[in-house]
Amino acid sequence: MAGAMSSENSSGPDLRRYRRQIILPGWGDEAQQKLSRSTVFVAGAGGLGCAVTLNLTLAGVGRLRICDSDTVDITNLNRQFLHMEQSIGSDKTLSAQATLSAINSEITIETVSQKITDSNVDEIVGDAQLIIDCLDNFDGRYALNLCAVRKGIPMVHGAIWGLEGRITFLHPPKTPCLACFFPKAPDLHEIPVLGAVPCTTGSLQAIEALKHLTGSGTTLKGRMLVMDFSTMRFQDLEVRRNPHCPVCASR
Repeated sequence: MAGAMSSENSSGPDLRRYRRQIILPGWGDEAQQKLSRSTVFVAGAGGLGCAVTLNLTLAGVGRLRICDSDTVDITNLNRQFLHMEQSIGSDKTLSAQATLSAINSEITIETVSQKITDSNVDEIVGDAQLIIDCLDNFDGRYALNLCAVRKGIPMVHGAIWGLEGRITFLHPPKTPCLACFFPKAPDLHEIPVLGAVPCTTGSLQAIEALKHLTGSGTTLKGRMLVMDFSTMRFQDLEVRRNPHCPVCASR
């Protein structure tokens, strides 16, 4: 794991690193300290996960727990920029950890090289305050969704297909859960992808996470942002709770 945060004068983060975001209106030292005390669970160290974890690392989120059961393959390298050619065959979580720790040694990065299932999800999410869904399969997504509802913690969902990206902020009962608008998993296919699409979509997921963790800005609660990068047309769609949803209706 990466070392604990340090500074010249205390055991906290060196705030000089974050000066350009600290001077944002409504941010300040207080918001930065909130980030330094935050724990975020990131499911997936692929295209979306690389962008999410990089941006959270740069912003100074204190503890990241990254989960992925795959190893690096050459077909990943058109989009998964935390992994190098020499990383092929390595666990994605360990490859991501090495790169991120070199970028910001002040944060703690925990790795979980397991497949997310209904039986282990509560344990591996642990005490995280936020879940970020960067997966490419619905079995894992549904397990994360159940965990988020049970624990009462929010989840930032992101997905891509070809030149399209989608993100939303889920936190029942204020919002739908994933099962409200995806009651059934779509058929499995190999996902076509241009690297810039998950890079952009994952970066927007990270912004949603940072707004929530610092209490600044407005998140996509009850809304889904759909981005068609082939035409550069973005849609902000309303998403509603299913009153009969088997996962979140009781909440």
